[in-house]
Amino acid sequence: MYFTKTKTALVAATALCGLLAGAAQAETWRAWAIHPEDYPNVVAMQQFADEVTEKTEGRIEPTVYANGVLGAQPDAIEQVRAGAIAVGNFNMGPMGEIVPATNVLSLPFIFRDVDHMHKAMDGEIGQRFSDALSGEGLVALSWFDSGSRSFYNTKHPIETPADMDGMKFRVMSNDLYVQMVDQLGGNATPMAYGEVYQSLKTGVIDGAENNYPSFESSNHYEVAKYYSITNHLIIPECICVSTKVWDKVSDEDKAIVTAAAVSAAETQRELWAEREGASKQKVIDSGVAVNEVTDPAAFQAAMEPVYAKFIESNPDLEGLIRDIQAIK
Repeated sequence: MYFTKTKTALVAATALCGLLAGAAQAETWRAWAIHPEDYPNVVAMQQFADEVTEKTEGRIEPTVYANGVLGAQPDAIEQVRAGAIAVGNFNMGPMGEIVPATNVLSLPFIFRDVDHMHKAMDGEIGQRFSDALSGEGLVALSWFDSGSRSFYNTKHPIETPADMDGMKFRVMSNDLYVQMVDQLGGNATPMAYGEVYQSLKTGVIDGAENNYPSFESSNHYEVAKYYSITNHLIIPECICVSTKVWDKVSDEDKAIVTAAAVSAAETQRELWAEREGASKQKVIDSGVAVNEVTDPAAFQAAMEPVYAKFIESNPDLEGLIRDIQAIK
């Protein structure tokens, strides 16, 4: 009897040790996101985290931290590169200082439309960007939408570049965006996003540019009553994992994590389209005059000096630009 009890205790202890050993081997990943929990990107990131945890049977357990609680995007990018944060959902706009090739994605009208962007980023072009990122400590597993950006203002509809003559437009702090507005005849004003509403209201600026969800959620539509669809910037986002973390993952789990990231991107794109449609309807219902630019070629032609200057400074990226433009 004593032997039986002892044997039972040993079996139980061995099983417990096995469980503890398995728990010790689990990798807890911190996942960065800047948006609130109900935002399409964060919903998709949570789906990614849940799927990775389930499919790896707990070997990898990502936890999503929304609302930028782990730091602002530039800081978070550096933390992912260092391996302090395992994975993040990043916009390619701020990546240019780290990976110059990604500045190509900030060129105005580099993509004809969102479908063109998807086709490029889901294929060989996207892999080239992922390869460039991996050289700087980041691996792009899949590509999210961040909408197409258009101009809005307090004065009148924009149909041609001449309609922007002399108007002051807020832009993100990037020389490419300054050049873009200047070439269209406007006056570019780099400004913090939080200052835009009051600046539109008081006339410090005449307009800005962004996607529908941002135009609506920021309440800029309350003071800027003209939204003109130019789709001049379509900048993708990534689920990017730290190479320092990635290099420790088994091939089996890499396949699981990659598949979860691709599935999350599909979800994010669907949710983004729904959010974009809802924001557009709210904007229209509020009395904003929305017009689609009938001749985008005039805006695109105005960008030739911007492209020429960019290629002059980055001759090695000219082929990448042409390859993106050639995608049908």
